Amino acid sequence: MKHNSLRQLGTLGQSVWLDYIRRDLIAGGELRRLIEEDGLRGMTSNPAIFEKAIAGSQDYDEDIRAMALEGKDAQGIYEALSQRDVQSAADEFRPLYDRTDGQDGYVSLEVNPHLAHDTYGTIQEARRLWAALDRPNVLIKVPATAEGLPAIRQLIGEGISVNVTLLFGLPRYRQVAEAYIAGIEARATQGKPVKHVASVASFFVSRIDAMVDPLLERLIARGGREGDPANTVRGQTAVASAKMAYQIHKEIFAGDRFAKLAAQGARTQRLLWASTGVKNPDYSDVKYVEALIGPDTVTTVPLKTLDAYRNHGEPKARLEQDVAEAHRVVRRLAELGIIIGKVTEQLEVEGVENFNKPFDKLMETLAQRCRAPTETRVTPVAAMIGTTR
Repeated sequence: MKHNSLRQLGTLGQSVWLDYIRRDLIAGGELRRLIEEDGLRGMTSNPAIFEKAIAGSQDYDEDIRAMALEGKDAQGIYEALSQRDVQSAADEFRPLYDRTDGQDGYVSLEVNPHLAHDTYGTIQEARRLWAALDRPNVLIKVPATAEGLPAIRQLIGEGISVNVTLLFGLPRYRQVAEAYIAGIEARATQGKPVKHVASVASFFVSRIDAMVDPLLERLIARGGREGDPANTVRGQTAVASAKMAYQIHKEIFAGDRFAKLAAQGARTQRLLWASTGVKNPDYSDVKYVEALIGPDTVTTVPLKTLDAYRNHGEPKARLEQDVAEAHRVVRRLAELGIIIGKVTEQLEVEGVENFNKPFDKLMETLAQRCRAPTETRVTPVAAMIGTTR
């Protein structure tokens, strides 16, 4: 096989997961090809991805019509379709999951995004989805909101594997790691096995630059004392934040507290770089993959970025390069009046809403398609009656 930059990431300790799911990708054999040829090691989904997959194609129309005629509502149809896709993808990844002893081969499904600030509701839905999917290599996505933290701890303690999503800030990342470890400790205290409880912490990157860069560009346009310093850190906030998060990860999971759990078979909660698709056309289309390559991490990429990296990626372990510079970037932002903590708080609020909107749009689309069979099925029945007479 010719040189493949995607496969080379694995030799550097990083797993590549696809941030995309659609039925034809699985049924048509493309997912299997990506696993075999590109070394793809997992897959993630979210409400926006399912909205595009279901509303943007005809792949699901027959199933939607059948379930509508059975009396299922939009919510029930969405759950059936999304769970079926996740199960099918998990089955494709199952040999990899078995071969890596549960290190990789996972597919993620998110709880209803409207539960982001409902701890009890999140726990209940995560339990229900985990049981319905009935696959060891699935992850239930739970948002890293304040209300999500106790849910993460509870679910991990119950042995439910979790993908912590919508994570932007460093203080919140510490809380997420703490919730995971506390859940593992609770499970271990009860004498229950911890080896096959998995978790990743999905740290969103490109959205950080998408919010900070416009603030910097205003300062650059204004010129004066702030113009040049602002220009030196434009486009660097996301990567700097991710590099600092990785240092926190090493500190936490190399500590004595987790070492006791690791001795019982517990796995580290890997950092997963999410939102790696570049939103600014001025930047390299592989910017957020290239800069964040390092061991014991996951990079999850949309199809466009996956294709771009296969084509012209240059794999090299860069995650621990220029860590001092990363701290300098954050200090410089503060000097310019941009407080990264406030930025990440706003990103969390907007992130929840950005998942609620496509979810609601999909529910509306499915509701409309549910009505269509009811409206059209009268004609053939009337025709049959007319014929028999």
